[in-house]
Amino acid sequence: MSAVNAAALLAAAGGDYQISRSVRLRSSASAYFNRTPASAGSRTTWTWSGWVKIGAISANDNSVFMALNNTSGAYAVNDWSGLFLRNNAVLDFLVGNGGTLNGRLTTSQVFRDFSAWYHIVVTYDSTNATNTERMRLYVNGSRVTAFSTATYPAQNTNSYLNSTNSHFIGQNWLSGATQSPFDGYITEVNFIDGQALTPSSFGETDAITGVWKPKKYAGTYGTNGFYLNFSDNSSNTATTIGKDNSGNGNNWTPNNISVTAGVTYDSMLDVPTLYADGGNGRGNYCTLNPLGYKPSATTITQANLRVTTNTSSAFGAVGSIAVDSGKWYWEATFAGGQYMVVGISSATTPITTDTLVGGTATSYGYYSGNGQKVNNNSGVSYGATYTTNDVIGMALDLDAGTLTFYKNGTTQGTAFTSLSGLFTPAFSDVDTPSGACDIAVNFGQRPFAYTPPTGFKALNTQNLPAPTILKGNKYFDATTYTGNGSTLTVTNGGAMQPDLVWMKARNTTDWHYLIDAVRGGSKILYSNTTSVEATDATAVQSFNSNGFTIGNNAPINTNANTYVGWQWKANGSAVTNTSGSITSQVNANPTAGFSVVTYSTTGASTATIGHGLGAAPKMIIVKIRNGTNTWAIWHSAFGADEWIFFTTTAKGTASGGWNSTLPTSSVFSVGNPASGNTWTTTTGYNYVAYCFSEVAGFSKFGSYTGNGSADGPFVFCGFRPRYIMIKRSDSNSDWIIKDTARSPFNTMNERIDANGSGAENSYFQMDVTANGFKVRHAGADHNVNGGTYIFMAFAESPFKNSLAR
Repeated sequence: MSAVNAAALLAAAGGDYQISRSVRLRSSASAYFNRTPASAGSRTTWTWSGWVKIGAISANDNSVFMALNNTSGAYAVNDWSGLFLRNNAVLDFLVGNGGTLNGRLTTSQVFRDFSAWYHIVVTYDSTNATNTERMRLYVNGSRVTAFSTATYPAQNTNSYLNSTNSHFIGQNWLSGATQSPFDGYITEVNFIDGQALTPSSFGETDAITGVWKPKKYAGTYGTNGFYLNFSDNSSNTATTIGKDNSGNGNNWTPNNISVTAGVTYDSMLDVPTLYADGGNGRGNYCTLNPLGYKPSATTITQANLRVTTNTSSAFGAVGSIAVDSGKWYWEATFAGGQYMVVGISSATTPITTDTLVGGTATSYGYYSGNGQKVNNNSGVSYGATYTTNDVIGMALDLDAGTLTFYKNGTTQGTAFTSLSGLFTPAFSDVDTPSGACDIAVNFGQRPFAYTPPTGFKALNTQNLPAPTILKGNKYFDATTYTGNGSTLTVTNGGAMQPDLVWMKARNTTDWHYLIDAVRGGSKILYSNTTSVEATDATAVQSFNSNGFTIGNNAPINTNANTYVGWQWKANGSAVTNTSGSITSQVNANPTAGFSVVTYSTTGASTATIGHGLGAAPKMIIVKIRNGTNTWAIWHSAFGADEWIFFTTTAKGTASGGWNSTLPTSSVFSVGNPASGNTWTTTTGYNYVAYCFSEVAGFSKFGSYTGNGSADGPFVFCGFRPRYIMIKRSDSNSDWIIKDTARSPFNTMNERIDANGSGAENSYFQMDVTANGFKVRHAGADHNVNGGTYIFMAFAESPFKNSLAR
């Protein structure tokens, strides 16, 4: 699919319903809305729906919405009803009444994706005869069913919601009346009095992208029902920004919410729908990323648009969006403190230590103290100094490779040239001379202080390039299935005919099976062993238009055993090529960046082999089919003579294995390594190579450095991953495979090792986000301090239209 067609499809997909604004609730300002109904509605049946983007999770419980007992002095949990984001990032749906906690649902999954929007629906229906249907919680259109606590009210039990007690959006009251506000963004709030509805009343799955999206609620609201879209920002009153647009007139009073221009402005263009508005564009906006490297001395607040550091730390924070092309503009206001540095940092090799922006070879900054531009820890005379209340604009032109800074709207000249790569906004203070620093950032979700240069855009998903692949499962999918011990057809979610199927038993020890359409469905290789290719007619009997059919082969289809099948799509037909002494068959899919290549040698010690991708591969996996040598793997993080295997061993060097030549857009090179092993080419042997090039928004091949902490590295992918494989390359470790088919919600725990036959286990925690993944566990095979790790990842959906997970 071309980018033009993809853009047209996205425009069509987003054109049916648009949300114009959200409101920022700053916990630091104790911002919230409140209302006290004049009369009670149905206290046994109601539905709340809202779109939420999380800014921060505090040590206390943060209220999304609630009602409480006005007469209670203790404000105990028994005196609340509502939805809370607890300090361990779980959602907690509580129904209290009359000093009794009648029902509670506390999720097992966590909600700490700060990069995008969640749609949350809470339904209360104590009239239902089935107790488990009396309280229901939905996120992004799907019902939540995994709870650490699940208690349900007796039939016909009243809740405080919809009573004449005080109601709040974004505010909480703990014991002793301590405030604990929600921090983040909220929009499209519907409250339905007297009906127990499902998410389908408020949203739908987009047929083009496969992503849950808002739709206009078309039903009735009931007496106390209301609809808040926060679209009228002419003032901060109950009849403007707090206006009920349902027609009921149930307006909400805003508290500590500003619509005055400046760093505290709270009416935002950050919304869960994409559309061009003739200005900055509306969609999911860049914010500061709490999941990125952030020293303990750094605090990110105000819905992730303000960063404060103290005197013991230099580094501050980076943005949640990274770009490698286009023209982009954003601003930072020096809000207080002594010194600051603003600029960009590589998202591929991010800052991982307490150093300033510009303190590494791949970060570039502008320093307030002396006006110098800084790169690789070296400062050069550049522009004016700046101080408190000065606004620094940054214009990053990755088409021309330049970065220009502006002070209060006046250009300081081009600071850096010849820039290329994937960059994200970055902000820090300095450690010499030391001093605290306070920086307010703006990526365009509130009005810019100064007009951006012509042609430069705000950092949001509307303005990101249109991805060529809108639904990842059209080209890659992970599918779980249960064996039946007979013929079994496995159907994937994307109606995609796979050309490579990689299967593994989950609940028992058994070998991995790799079968591709070029070699044929009966030809089996095993990633966990060096064994020669086996033939078994009971393996894959057919590659179907929406999956594959297998026979009663025990390792992949034992009755009642559970399995996963990872599937990649090439283009269905192999093309025979002859180049010198190499005869090869290539089944290539340039759109998805994947090809299956089989080849044999007839006397050459070196050769070039076409891969058919039209772009240089980022990863190549080769196996000799009629010999017992190990799998040979090249990754884009390696040099031309470096290898790694499907074993626990670290990366090695073998001169000649890849003929000391990096792959090109048309061929990869092979030769006999100096050690004489038959890894890639030896007379009389047959080989298969799986080649992968990188496709923006769909696949990513990179590396990261471990920090040995449970607050591990964040890896920006530019999409919401469906599949991730990780290997430590500088030391011994396993090849870890994770996917969202086996781990449908965060924290993602389930792992399978590509180099082992063992059953699935739950060691190694990770979060998947709308824009990448976050390591949540320390361990040698995934996050030892200073360790180097390579990875490959494939998308569920591109970041442009992903929701938070």
